[in-house]
Parts: sequence; C-alpha cells; structure tokens
Amino acid sequence: MECPVVFVLILAMITFATTPAYSQSIEPSENPIPVGSTVTFSSTFNVTTVGSWSFENDAIVFIINGVPLISDKWKSRVTFNSSTSSLTISSLQLQDSGKFTLQEFNSFSAEVTLSVQVPISGVTLQANATDLVEFNDTAVLMCSVANGTSLSYVWMKGNTEVTAGGGVQFSDDHATLTIVGVTRNYNGLFKCNVTNGISGEVSLPVHLNISYGPSNTKMMIMPAGYTHKTGSNITVSCSAESSPAAMIQWMVDGKYRNDFGPKLQVQMATVNDSGNYKCIFHNTVTYRFSSASAEIGFFEPLKEVTVNHTSGPAILDGTLTLHCEVAESANMIQWWRNGELITADNSTVFDMSNKTLTINPVQLSDKGKYQCKAFNPVSHATSSAYTVDVYYGPMKPVITGPSMALTGTQVILNCSSASNPPSHISWYSSNSLPTTGSKLMIGPLTLNMSGKYICKAFNNITDKNSTAYTTLTVLAPVTMASIKIVGAQPILNHTFILTCETAGSVDSIIWMHGWSQVLANDTKTLSVDNSTLTFDPVMDSDNGDYRCVASNPLSNFTSEAFMLDVFYGPKKPTIMGPKGGIPGEKVTFSCHASSNPPSSYQWFFNGSPVANTSEYVTPPLTSNMSGIYTCKAFNNITGKYSMMQTMLTVIDKITDIQVEPQMNPAIEGHVYMLTCNLTGPAEHVYWMKNGHPLHEDNRTAFSMDNKTVTFNPIHYNDSGKYQCMAFNAVWNKTSPAFMLQVYFGPKTPMITGPAYAETGHKAVFICSAKSMPPSQYTWLFNSEKVANTATFTTSVLTLNMSGEYTCKAYNNVTEKNSTNSKMLTVVEAIESVSIRNNTVPIDSINFTLTCEVTGPYDTISWKKGNMNLNQGADKAMSYHIEDNKLHFTPLTTQDVGEYQCVATNKARSHHSPKYMLLVNYGPLSVTITGPDSIKVGLPVAMLCSADSHPDCEFQWFFNRLSSPLTAGSLLTFPVTNESSGTYICEARNPVTNITKYGTKEFTAHAAGLHTQSKGALMMMGLFAVSVNVLFN
Repeated sequence: MECPVVFVLILAMITFATTPAYSQSIEPSENPIPVGSTVTFSSTFNVTTVGSWSFENDAIVFIINGVPLISDKWKSRVTFNSSTSSLTISSLQLQDSGKFTLQEFNSFSAEVTLSVQVPISGVTLQANATDLVEFNDTAVLMCSVANGTSLSYVWMKGNTEVTAGGGVQFSDDHATLTIVGVTRNYNGLFKCNVTNGISGEVSLPVHLNISYGPSNTKMMIMPAGYTHKTGSNITVSCSAESSPAAMIQWMVDGKYRNDFGPKLQVQMATVNDSGNYKCIFHNTVTYRFSSASAEIGFFEPLKEVTVNHTSGPAILDGTLTLHCEVAESANMIQWWRNGELITADNSTVFDMSNKTLTINPVQLSDKGKYQCKAFNPVSHATSSAYTVDVYYGPMKPVITGPSMALTGTQVILNCSSASNPPSHISWYSSNSLPTTGSKLMIGPLTLNMSGKYICKAFNNITDKNSTAYTTLTVLAPVTMASIKIVGAQPILNHTFILTCETAGSVDSIIWMHGWSQVLANDTKTLSVDNSTLTFDPVMDSDNGDYRCVASNPLSNFTSEAFMLDVFYGPKKPTIMGPKGGIPGEKVTFSCHASSNPPSSYQWFFNGSPVANTSEYVTPPLTSNMSGIYTCKAFNNITGKYSMMQTMLTVIDKITDIQVEPQMNPAIEGHVYMLTCNLTGPAEHVYWMKNGHPLHEDNRTAFSMDNKTVTFNPIHYNDSGKYQCMAFNAVWNKTSPAFMLQVYFGPKTPMITGPAYAETGHKAVFICSAKSMPPSQYTWLFNSEKVANTATFTTSVLTLNMSGEYTCKAYNNVTEKNSTNSKMLTVVEAIESVSIRNNTVPIDSINFTLTCEVTGPYDTISWKKGNMNLNQGADKAMSYHIEDNKLHFTPLTTQDVGEYQCVATNKARSHHSPKYMLLVNYGPLSVTITGPDSIKVGLPVAMLCSADSHPDCEFQWFFNRLSSPLTAGSLLTFPVTNESSGTYICEARNPVTNITKYGTKEFTAHAAGLHTQSKGALMMMGLFAVSVNVLFN
C-alpha cells in the first residue's frame, strides 16, 4: 500500500530536480490516433540511471538503472522497452489525450501531447425547407454526426465552399448553416463535409429550389427601331428572369389585347397601329408582377421636295426670299447652303414651318447653292440645288501705276473696281481726250504731262457708278556728282573744305564716310543745300573714303571716292636700345615717331650730331662713351619737329653667381652660414628665401657687403630655398635656388591611446614626434622594451598589465632622443547586461525593471527608444531610477515602448538588448451594439466589445440569471416572445482580473406589429453574420 506514495515522491523528486542538459524529443507512432488503438512513444535518448514516464501529473513507469516499475493503474495496458526507453499503450481511451513526459534525473526531460479521437460516422443533413422564395425566406441547414470527436465542418454548394458573409451565417460550431433572405444564387445542391484528425465523412446532398422574379425585363423589336414605314411587318418580343417561368399578356395604349406569350406580331401596319406597346409578366409562385414597354410609330415615306425663288434678283443689301415645296407631310425642314446647314440670325429668318427662307439684307457671303431637306421618322428627301448669285458694285475703283516718272519714258495706269457683273471703265484727264478700258497708256512723257487722271466705273444691273483719281509727276534725271577740295590741304587741327558739284535736277545731297552717312557735329558743318562739307578742325579720325550722292525721287548719282589723308606730326619719338653696354662691343639705337608723311631723323651724342638715319649703330664702346644720346624727328609738310633722349652706361657684366653652404649639416641650435659667390662687378647683393626678400632679425645677420648670411642659432623654421641677387648700374643676376634643410628634434612625443581598457581586449597606442629626419621609436612598459614601431598594440589585457607605457623617439642625425609616458589602467570587463522583471506589467500598478550586470560597473543609466531617461526622481514623470532599478509609480499605458539599460565603467559603455514593455490594462468600458427590437421569428445578433489588453473573455447573461447564455463576444438567437428583457455582457481581462459589465434592453415584437421594414431586418441579419466573420 506504500508503493503509490513512494512512487509519487520519487516522481516529484525527478520533476523538481531534473535540469535538461540538451534537446531531446519524443515521437508517437501515430498522432492523432483512433480510440481503442495502440500507440508507441519512441525517444531519441535512453534512460540509463533514474527516470520516469508520466501522463499529465500521473506516473506511468519509474526506471532505475534500466529496470521499469509500472504503476498498477497502467500495468494492464502499458509495455516498456528497457533498451530504447520506448513506451507502448494499448486500448487507448478518450481520456488518454494529454501530455506524456519522459525524463532522466539531472539529465534531460522531453514531452509530447497525444490526441485520442473517435472516428466520424453517421453524417446527415436536414433543411427547415427546400422550396423557398427569393428575398422572402431564410434557409436553415443542420448537419448531424452520430459518432466522432474534435469535429470540423466545411459546407459545400456543388463544388464550391460556402463562406460567411452576404446573408450567410454559421452557428453551433459551424454545424448549422443559415442563409438569411435567400437569393437565386443559392439554388442548387448543398453538402456538409465533417472531418477530424483521423477520419472524415460527407453528407448526402440537399437541393434548395429558389423561386424568383420576374426581374430584368427586356423588350425587343424586329426589325430593330421604334419607327417604321406603313405596310411593314414587325415582331415585338419580351423576356424576363423568372423561376418558374412568368405568364405574359400584351397591352397597347393601356388596353389589354387578347394576346398571350412572349411574342406579338403586327402585319401590314398602318398609321393607326402606332402606340405604346407593353408586356405584363406574372410569377404565380412569388406573386410578383413586372412589365416592359416601348413607343412604336408607323409613318408614310416622303417623295419630292423643290426650291422656288419668289423675289427679284439678289442684290447686295437687298432682300432674297426662297420657298420649300413638299408634297407629303413632313415634321421637320432644314435649309442648306453649299453643303452647310443654315441657322437663323439677324439677317436670316424662317417662317413657323421653316418652309420659307428670307435673307435681309443680302450679303456677298449669301451667294451659293441652296437646298431644303424634309424629314419624317421613316424617311427624308432633299431638293435639287438652286443657285443664288449676289449682284453688287461698283465699289470704289483702285488705280495702280507710278505717281512719278522720268521725261522720255512711258507709263501705264490700271483701273479696277469690285462689281458683279463687271463694270464699264472710262478715263478722263485735262491733258488728253476721254478713253475707255481699264488700262491707260501715257508717253513719251514731257514735263507738261504732269497732272490728275480720273477713272469712272459703271454697273448696268445695279445702275450705280463710282470714281477715283491719281496724280502723275514728271521729273528730269540726275547725271553727274563730283567731290572737289576748296582751299588748303588737310593738316591736322586745321580747317579743311570739300564741295559736291552736280548736273541735272537735284532734290537732295548726302555725304558718306565709308558706309556711314556724314552728319553735322562739333567739328563738321554742311551748307544749306548740303553741297559743301567743312571740317573745323580736321582730325585723324576723319581719314577715309568720302562720296557725295545727288538724287531726286526717280534717279540718283554717286561721286567717285575721295580719299582724305590728314597730314600730322611728328609725335614724340620712341627710342629702342640698351641702357648699358660692355666695353669693346657695339650697341644699336632705333628711333621712330608717328608722322604723315614719314619724318626725317638726326642723332646727337652729348649735343653733337652723329647720324642722319632712324637707326644709329655706335662704334666699339669705350668708358668715355657713356652719356646722353638724342633723336630728332622732322615733318617737311607740317613744318614741325620732336626730340627724345636716352642714357647709355658702359660697364662689365656679372657672369656667375652661386650660394655656397658650410660643409657640416645644419643642425638646429648651432651657428650656420651661407655665402654668395659671384664673378663680375656688383654694387649690391640681396638675399631671398622661398621667393621673398630675407631680412635681418635677432638670429639672422648679414656681412658688411651682404655676401654672407649667418643664422645664430639656426632654427628648423629656417629650412627653405635660398637665392642671392647681385646688381650693378646696368646688369643683375640671380643664383640658382639652394635648398637648406635644417635637421632638428625629436620634440617631445605625442601619445594617443586609452587611459582605461577592459580585460580580454587589446589597447592600441600611437607615438609621434616632430623630427627631421623622422625619428626611430621604442616602446617600454614598466622600463622593459616591448616594441620598435610608432604604433604599439598590446596583447590581450589582464589586470596586471596596468602601468606606465613609455615612448622613446631618437634622431640619428641630431643624435638626440625624447620620451613621453602614458598611464593605462586595466579594469575588469563587463561581460553582459540584461533587463529582468519579476511581475506582470499592469496599468496603474507599480512595476519595476531590473538591470542585471555581470562584471563591475561604475554607473547605470536607462533609455526609452532613443531618449535618455533622467537620473533620480522627477515629480513630473511617473518613474524614478534607484540603483540598478527603474520604478514605474504607477505604470501607465504611456510607458509602452522599447527600453535599454546602459552599464558604464571607466573604459566603455555596454547596452542591454532591447526590452519591449507592453502594459496590460482594462477593460476600460463595455459596449453592446445591436438592435433594440425585432419581429418574432427573425434572427438577431448582439456584439460586445471592450477596450482592453490583452483581449477580454466574454460571457452573456439574460435578466440577471446566474447561468450564462453563452461565451464569446457575439450573441445570436432567433427571436421569440420570451426574448424581451435585459441582456448583460460580462467582460473579464484574464491578466488584470478586472471584470466590467454592459447591459442592453431588447423588445420582441409580435409578427403583426410593423415596427421595422423587411429591408431593415435583413440588414440586421447581414450585420450579425458580418460580425461573426470578423470576430471568429
């Protein structure tokens, strides 16, 4: 009797002492599995020490060193395989569904959930009715199962799955299908397919027969059209969607005819057969009526149409009347001109029937071919074209021809006038007899044939005339123009006169300078008749070709070009030649002075003449030939002269110049000299550094003759390119650049690198020191050499590697060295940072996040998103930070977000993984949506909702009864007389354990009360089904 107690104690010990060492799994031979079957659980790991098999909290087998101890409760159905630790259970029952666990003490634990199910059989389908009327009836299909568990239902119409929506609802866990307000689309075979994990069965089909219509009525006329000619045969047919087929009766103009069926024939139609044709549809099952109608007319066709002219000829600004003659009856007449439709306007008028067209006043645009068109519904006819010609004129004559002509020539004048028909033309003049015809020829012309010539035009139909005239002027031609000089020749800044001599009748004279007209200005004047051009004074800018042009309106004459060349000078001479010369050599001087005509030249040395040419070559130079050389230029036309002097110095050249350095290198802090060595006479020596003048200062000094520069002491900033420049009275020369490189350093090294670093990492130090040439580097740690490079990377750091790291820089030219040190402190590394919480986050309740850090740290800070949270308490916030904890006092929905804690030591900061804080709250309010009242016999749906996280669990109660009606947010039920009352929705948040209630009063109306329309009730049903789809 003690065995079960011991067994439970051992199982408890295993359960609480086992720690999974690595991933293991259990596999059942079949899952799910039929009731009564046998299942074998296979394990990937064999229990070799102490372990057990259990079901939920019930022990099955206890294993010690491979030996099984099977519970009495399971012994009859269980087999254990010691070599594989597999477990076999026979005669499975429904209550065997659940979690099976295999575990070994201090080694592993694995589990699997088994589902035992009853096979499905006896699936049947029933309907509340199968013969239904569209929109009126609701279909309810119920699927029943005799045997089976864990049932899943799928409804099929034909081969298509039925889904919720559009009037389709599911209830009883999908076992019942309700179609509210059936439509013709649901006509056909329905089946239900029931399955679970091990079996399935499909019911026999049920056929729904949906009666509908008549709807979508149509009327068709053959031949097509609503108007036809008399004598035609037509067939009118009607159709509609209806089940069963609708009965059809015909009406014409509101009177029933003794005609039934879908077609009505009209033979040899007359005008009296016109009217409104209608077919009446009647469905004897749905008791619904519908109709289709059309207006049909029969008309006589038109035969002949003509246009008559009932007024005189169409004269511009007169009146024109046309009449359209139609033999048959027409209901519309149109007028057309040149193929375009005529519409009424200020000058175009139609009578009431459109048969008479009146145009007043007639315009030229009214000319053309006129037709009238007559229409009735079955035909139209067009008259032959009637041509209208508009008579007008004569308009004001237009005379073309010259207004001026030269003596001895002939001219022709032409006269024309717009007129229909064309006008008769006559000419009149005081110098000749009248003539007829549009063209008048005059000549040969003499001066006395100038005068007025008149043209007269006459139209013999409009009986009107019109006149115009032109004036002819006869002129003699210009035959000569020539330019002459009046007075003196053109000398710069003197007065100069030109005159233009002409022959013939001259009306005007213009002067041209090149291609530009000469106009009077401050230095140029023109005579009254433009024949004389005076320059006062004449200037260099006046040079060029001049012409005079004499003209009258019909002729002109241009003179030959006169070339004006102004005499001037000489201006100040320019001397080209050297300022100095070498003894024994010759030099050449060249003199030039601007002058017209060119000047003659003379050269003088110290006042004595030496040459009579513009170029003077000296004899071989001697030292006494230094002095003043003068050039004199003379113009024999202007009678003027001008002089210029130049100075020549005779001296030797500077032939060579160099910068000489000391033999030893220039080392900073020492004295150093540069010397300028040159060949030739030099009066001055200057020094340059990098292209700029070199000046004395407290370290830089020049010798008396400036040929030596001394740096005392020299500095590394003195490095650069040095040149010396030598000058005498004539010559100068600059040395090539000498590059002075000053060697210095090393200066005190600069060390970059961390002051703190973590164990397990490496530190990098970089040493640099100003030096020329670059220094060599050595690294020392606690006085021991560790590296020979500028960059030093430590090995993986340990705590004993804290200390002083020294960099030594050495210059092998200056033979100097310099050192600097940096302290490194190695701190223990932070290995991990994470956020933990011990309670469930609930709105309005205090909540704490803890920052867990592995390794020593100095500070902890908190972040929400990318924002740092303030340290310490802040009365304006709902949180405060204390040590490694973030307290929310209390927690609110505003605190939802991603949080990180940051642990910092002297070396670096470590961020935790992001922690997503979701706040559980509510329910805050409970709302019930649904109708307040519905007819008895119709379905109703109510939906309960609440603002909550996570989602609430819902229960429905009626009239405060203690037993719930159902669970879930949606409540649906068919309305009965007992359905009136108070409906209560209970909303409970499973995390916050807060429960709230919502109530709704509902009234069921008897079928006789017409509280809501069928359309409104149908919309409520659709709402219930839509809610079911959205929330399930």
